[in-house]
Amino acid sequence: MDSNGGGAAQARETGTLGKLMVLLDLVTHADAPLRFTDILALAGQPRGTLHRQLSHLVEEGLLELDGDGRYAPGLRLLDFAARSWARNEFRLIAEPHLRDLQQATGETVHLGVLRGQSIIYLDKVEGRQPVRMYSQIGNASPCYCTGVGKAALSLLPAESLVDLIAGLSFTSFTASTHVSAETLLAEIREIADQGYAFDREEHEAGIRCVAAPVWSEDRTFMGGISITGPAYRLSMELLHQWAVPVQLAAVRIMEGMRVRLGPRR
Repeated sequence: MDSNGGGAAQARETGTLGKLMVLLDLVTHADAPLRFTDILALAGQPRGTLHRQLSHLVEEGLLELDGDGRYAPGLRLLDFAARSWARNEFRLIAEPHLRDLQQATGETVHLGVLRGQSIIYLDKVEGRQPVRMYSQIGNASPCYCTGVGKAALSLLPAESLVDLIAGLSFTSFTASTHVSAETLLAEIREIADQGYAFDREEHEAGIRCVAAPVWSEDRTFMGGISITGPAYRLSMELLHQWAVPVQLAAVRIMEGMRVRLGPRR
């Protein structure tokens, strides 16, 4: 079960829509379908109210209830996601540059956006190599142990960066994961100076990447792109060589955003 569910419940406690969104968050981010008692414990809502809200979500196709009494995301959510994704102009701007980067390196390329303390992966171009990493569009990863996440953090104003890092709960995914605010902050400042970031097997053992930040002019979008692959194939020397191509791709994406999403005259 996803440990962030309780935080979602605490973040929006008032309003009918807010409460429904909490339930959608809990079910869609859980590692497995949830029973009513699981949701009751996480949501902190009265039993009768919770039952009515879950029934409404099932009736609308936003949640599904299986024969064992477990709740899972409904097919209508997939329809919403597909329609939103098809109309996402930013993704369309970035896509050709992601493909060019993948063609140049042969490795998997990711595009992600910073949301709170997490990186949400918006797009992915699969590598050509026979051994590839597993990742999925829409998944969230911690910002402090991913290349895209650290690249995005390097865009934050100093005060916002310090506040965000102070609120992190560090999990040691590998022996290379940052486990202190001090070491992470020092690396983020280095990334801000050099313009690119590395994931040195920090989130997943055996996986490395080089990433560059991407942002919109008004800073409403802050994220990054990365070239990712297995450590046995992506030496740190090679990743340093790819720092320039990934930065150039980031610049081209930002130029595309400036032209197509900028103010209309």
